[in-house]
Amino acid sequence: MSPTSTASMTIAEMREFASFAAAEQRYIKRSLDIGLGRHDAFKLWARDAAENGSIRSQYVAYQELKALRGPVPSEHGFDDLEPFMGKLLRVTAFDLAQERIASFSAYRFLYERLLGPQIRPWLPSAFCAAAALPQIRPPRRRDLLKSLSEAAATAPGWSDSQPAFYPDWVEEAAA
Repeated sequence: MSPTSTASMTIAEMREFASFAAAEQRYIKRSLDIGLGRHDAFKLWARDAAENGSIRSQYVAYQELKALRGPVPSEHGFDDLEPFMGKLLRVTAFDLAQERIASFSAYRFLYERLLGPQIRPWLPSAFCAAAALPQIRPPRRRDLLKSLSEAAATAPGWSDSQPAFYPDWVEEAAA
């Protein structure tokens, strides 16, 4: 990939991230810190005891990511589908139940960074399945499912390029 196309892709990803609500941006950055082991999420993100508990639960839920980073099942067969989708569904349901991811695009943005580009074909089905679970409140379930476009749900193919932009914690400048 040329430096120009890499720069264009990075800018497009930055714009997409900027389009997410502030709470989604915060949750994505926190999730990347936990899922990629970048920073101590407790020190950076916990503002109170409830958030501390949420981060602890997320560390536990994200243990499944280790198994999901291996080879993905074939898109043409059903071998190894159950353990793979079971783990992906469990982690996805955890994230959606936190009520900080409000759309498929924010979910996709997070998961392609947590798991790489090979996960893209699996994301619409995991998102739909998790969003339809009874653990998700009905109005939220409706909004999540409506956020998945027909184009994303029926895409004939997916890019295999690595994400270029990984949002990170930024220290506030001293005044």
